[in-house]
Amino acid sequence: MKVTRNLNGTELEIALEGRLDAVSAPELERELQESLNGVTQLTFDLEKLNYISSAGLRVLLSAKLLLGEEGTMKVKNVNEVVQDVFDATGFSSLFSIE
Repeated sequence: MKVTRNLNGTELEIALEGRLDAVSAPELERELQESLNGVTQLTFDLEKLNYISSAGLRVLLSAKLLLGEEGTMKVKNVNEVVQDVFDATGFSSLFSIE
C-alpha cells in the first residue's frame, strides 16, 4: 500500500493507494500514531484504495479515536467496493463520507 501525507497546519490528508489489509494496516497505524499530534482535521482520500479488510477498518476507527472529541475525521472519494464494506459493517454511519 502506498501512503501519501499532506499536512497543512492542523489539517492532515492521507491518500491511500492499493490494499489496506492485515499486512499494511500496522504500518499505517504506526504512521498515524506519529502524525496525529496537533492535528484537528484528518481526511482520508480513498480514491485509489481498492480493498479494505477488517484490519484496515480497525485502523480507521483507531485514528478517529486518537483524534478525540476535539478533532474531526472525514473520508472522501470512496469507491464502490470500499463503500460496500463500510455499509455492510456499519462503518458508513461512523464516518463523515464525501
